[in-house]
Amino acid sequence: MYAVRLWSVRHARFMERAYALVESTLLALAPLLARVGHARLERPFAWTERKLKGLLFDCQMCGQCALSSTGMSCPMNCPKNLRNGPCGGVRADGHCEVKPEMKCVWVAAWEGAQRMSAGMVIVDRQKPVDNTLKGTSSWLRVVREKTAPAKAAQPG
Repeated sequence: MYAVRLWSVRHARFMERAYALVESTLLALAPLLARVGHARLERPFAWTERKLKGLLFDCQMCGQCALSSTGMSCPMNCPKNLRNGPCGGVRADGHCEVKPEMKCVWVAAWEGAQRMSAGMVIVDRQKPVDNTLKGTSSWLRVVREKTAPAKAAQPG
């Protein structure tokens, strides 16, 4: 899995395009997905994500995918679960202080971001992990969020 994860980072631009295609397809299917019911689709979507993203990115199924913001390197693979950048223990060779045989996920993220269309940009701050979402489909969550009606502005 580790070798495939590194391959995915090396091919971040291709993976970015594939990810965008999946997202646009799911958004186009959003009315159908809503009709079938997101609750009914959660298990098959989560299973598919676990298999596909598990193979390609060593996905930990946090339910809050940040791959497109982190150079196609999953920050949940960090032994310290750091979602917004490396710790102070990255070795001189770019490897992790906790797992010396593993390249720091943030070094990999920077390398992957350089290959993506925006190039060398990791600007999105990730929210803290919401453990209630662990094991759920981030794809379905994105579809729900992007197709939800805008909340009316509350008078202030």
